[in-house]
Amino acid sequence: MASTDGGPFRRMLRKLTSDVDVLDADDLSEDAERSGAQRASECACGQEVTVFGRLRSVEFCPQSADATLQAELYDGTEGVTLVWMGRRRIPGIEPGRTMRVRGRISVRDGHKVLYNPYYEICQAQ
Repeated sequence: MASTDGGPFRRMLRKLTSDVDVLDADDLSEDAERSGAQRASECACGQEVTVFGRLRSVEFCPQSADATLQAELYDGTEGVTLVWMGRRRIPGIEPGRTMRVRGRISVRDGHKVLYNPYYEICQAQ
């Protein structure tokens, strides 16, 4: 039987010739799959989801009188915006951290959002 990935030489050649961002996205996607999380690209509005990925950005957004902390979690397939209402800062929530989050997905302005998600900060794999 032939291997679906083309063998060790083809994998090595792909790693040498592919863009670093593509390789990083593939690694994140594989880590998410191993952890049992869902792919962000396959999550639908209203669905209870668990997503695993790396924080790309974190920003404090004072909207009117209510403060919110927003972060973008990227799992290798798509980004999900995490929003914590009434928070200015959460220790450990910073760009580059690997996290597993859980909550009900919604869509705001065409982007997937998790409001006040349960989160677990994980070690990079």
